Amino acid sequence: MPTIEVEGLVVRYGELAAVDGVAFCVEPGEVVALLGPNGAGKTTTVETLEGYRRPAAGQVRVLGLDPVADRRRLAPHVGVMLQEGGTYPVLSPARALRLFASYYDDARDPAELLALTGLEEVAATPAKRLSGGERQRLSLALALVGRPRVAFLDEPTAGVDPAGRIAIREIVASLRADGAAVLLTTHELGEAERMADRVVIVDHGRVVAAGRPADLVTAAEEIRFAAPTGIDVAALGARIGAAVTEVGPGEYRVAAPATPGLVAAVTAWLAEHDLVLADLRAGRQTLEDTFLRLTGSDAATRGGAP
Repeated sequence: MPTIEVEGLVVRYGELAAVDGVAFCVEPGEVVALLGPNGAGKTTTVETLEGYRRPAAGQVRVLGLDPVADRRRLAPHVGVMLQEGGTYPVLSPARALRLFASYYDDARDPAELLALTGLEEVAATPAKRLSGGERQRLSLALALVGRPRVAFLDEPTAGVDPAGRIAIREIVASLRADGAAVLLTTHELGEAERMADRVVIVDHGRVVAAGRPADLVTAAEEIRFAAPTGIDVAALGARIGAAVTEVGPGEYRVAAPATPGLVAAVTAWLAEHDLVLADLRAGRQTLEDTFLRLTGSDAATRGGAP
């Protein structure tokens, strides 16, 4: 049985369907990244799984339980890391972890968690005086204190320095090794590519792609190059036998596998027309390229959900 099941989930804010038929699952010992632009519905989906919202249609199950109706049974087995908040400003990491540990019958040792998340040197510092990255690591430590079988991690590496990111990746890997199901959300697609076994990309409340990161990017080989704006993409496309689009001012995409012959044909055409080639990238896309292709180039400018 999957640890997390989402089937035909619909969540509405008035007439707006913020989530419109989303479906995916997370198996035990699996890390899944839920990705999407602002307002895509990913936060609403996670809040429903955490029991803070009721579906208008469809259903969700966590450990086979209803997150709302079975909240008391489910809560001891779930760890939640919020992007912001969730800590008491005047409590130090050591005191906060001892407090949270008192809520569980089999809590992890607070001292162990301080070491694991690299917070030993600031263990006695009030949370309001911690850096943004330190607060993120404290939020992660608090999510782990109850030895969760399910972990919801919201932007786990946001504002964290490189050493802290490595530590967080190792912690997520240890959760996977212990058989926990991890659902994380992030706008840092490079981190999703490193940490996740699978990604689910949502846009306008619907799933637009799902699969292993390597599979999603392998399926979209292409050539991208920079040149003066407004070149004749139709003429170039006719010459090389592939569609060419100007995806941004002076940024072009050739939607075809990046064979040596095709690369040579593009550069030859530019040279014939005395057009300067400023940049050339040939080969497999990154997850970020795939994400922008699926969700649209305006993703960064969208507003959040109500």
